[in-house]
Amino acid sequence: MLEAAPLGFRLSRLRSVSARLVPFDWAWAEDHAEMIAENWRRRLAERTGLFDGPVLLACGLSIVDGHCEAQLFETRYSRFIAFRDAGSPDARVANAFAAIVPVARDGSVLLGEMGPHTANGGQIYFPCGTPDRDDVRGEAVDLAGSAARELREETGLSLPDGLAEEWVLLKGEGQFAFLRPVPFPEDAEDLRARMECHRAGEAEPELARIVIARGPGDVDRARMPGFVRAFLADAFADQR
Repeated sequence: MLEAAPLGFRLSRLRSVSARLVPFDWAWAEDHAEMIAENWRRRLAERTGLFDGPVLLACGLSIVDGHCEAQLFETRYSRFIAFRDAGSPDARVANAFAAIVPVARDGSVLLGEMGPHTANGGQIYFPCGTPDRDDVRGEAVDLAGSAARELREETGLSLPDGLAEEWVLLKGEGQFAFLRPVPFPEDAEDLRARMECHRAGEAEPELARIVIARGPGDVDRARMPGFVRAFLADAFADQR
């Protein structure tokens, strides 16, 4: 089901999600090698801990009867970050990622503020990461597993048993954001306390703090990316 969403995104409600690794000749990256190298030097000067490892980006997407399959290819992180910094100028390529959206018993949504040492320091969004080789199983790419892993690593939360697999795809701004809202039995404050306890125990936590969004008034337009604001606008539509 395809719906309009705020901020120029398109929203699709999905029953299942899959992805596979495919070969892809990324001409844009080849043509802009010098710019990519310069952008990477600038990024390293800002944050010395960045690593130019392999990541997976999308070069295709299909939706049939509520099932979505993404086609992904492997590239270097320096290419991806330059592509993103340039405003995602190649329409054939998108940053595809999956994230669990923790939903508390009272309907609040929990997010994380990225730490200042990360590439997206200060931004507020759901625990997620760009897929990489750790998510590849033969030709398949485990987006659902990637989302669950990022949730566990950043917050200490594991998925409750017996969940139906339902997803929301937000497509826009050079992104395919696969978001899986997951209900947890705690109220928002108790769930945040669990997440903060995990964060406090990490030697170098990726998150600076846990943020609760209870309604439209908690949407941070300056620090929440477009896909997050579009999701929250849909989630809190009945409060407007």
